[in-house]
Amino acid sequence: MNQLTSKNWMFIKQRLTPYLFLLPALVLLGLTVFWPALQAFYLSFTSYEDLAEAPQWIGLANFLQLWKDTVFWKTLENTFLYLVGVVPILVIAPLILAILVNQKLRGMNWFRSAYYTPVVISMVVAGIAWKWLYAENGLLNQFLKTLGIFPEGIPWLTSPAKLFGIVPISLASVMAVTVWKGLGYYMVIYLAGLQSIPADVYEAAAIDGSDGIRKHLDITIPLMKPYLALVAVISAISATKVFEEVYIMTQGGPLSSSKTIVYYLYEQAFNNLEISYACTIGLVLFLIILGLSILRLLINHQGSDNITI
Repeated sequence: MNQLTSKNWMFIKQRLTPYLFLLPALVLLGLTVFWPALQAFYLSFTSYEDLAEAPQWIGLANFLQLWKDTVFWKTLENTFLYLVGVVPILVIAPLILAILVNQKLRGMNWFRSAYYTPVVISMVVAGIAWKWLYAENGLLNQFLKTLGIFPEGIPWLTSPAKLFGIVPISLASVMAVTVWKGLGYYMVIYLAGLQSIPADVYEAAAIDGSDGIRKHLDITIPLMKPYLALVAVISAISATKVFEEVYIMTQGGPLSSSKTIVYYLYEQAFNNLEISYACTIGLVLFLIILGLSILRLLINHQGSDNITI
């Protein structure tokens, strides 16, 4: 009996030990992530304008207000434009850079470091620097005036006019900063994938006449599909949650032309103190990101035989 009890105890101990190691992290996540998320979900069905009083249950009133909110739909449109404008560039351009810096040539380590440097720069610092570049008398406009292309310069951050009739100039200017900041990060992901491709595959392709750019079309891109999908989903999630660039450079203006859904959430919560309405916006954002995250998990599962995430 004692022996049986001892075996049972050892079995239970072995089962519980991993969860005891996870307990501190689970408690921390519960207090800082899960519990606030549940509170935000509850508040989205309430009216909580007066922080000194308890929230009042109003059901779906916030969602009905959101449906009629033209500014919300504008921010959703801007977020979609951000997604469509940034993600294709961050999927293709870093792959080209990775192929270039993967060459075994002298000085390539320096180029890798140079391309990766923007990643380690704080977004606050990057945003302020680019805001100076975009200023009316900034370096970009001075350069354009010198060339005589735009004698009056371009209102990079102060014009709601649409570029090619699609994207506001102010939003496109902020997009450029996101692309500049993310190129090096996604380049490293691709670089890891490129270095996992055996050299003899390229050698065999060269014998069959596949060389130069052709070898990348025949070999590199097909073998890099899991990485391409991963970068597409990660960059899409990041573009959906963009905030720092907008906050530092444009404050959502002019005329909400560069206002994204996350910045609108922040504005409602901290500027207008519409806590419940901000939680409703956050719930919509959560559903969007949840969909992208599920897509990423599916892609990771399908590509698990080729890459390790």
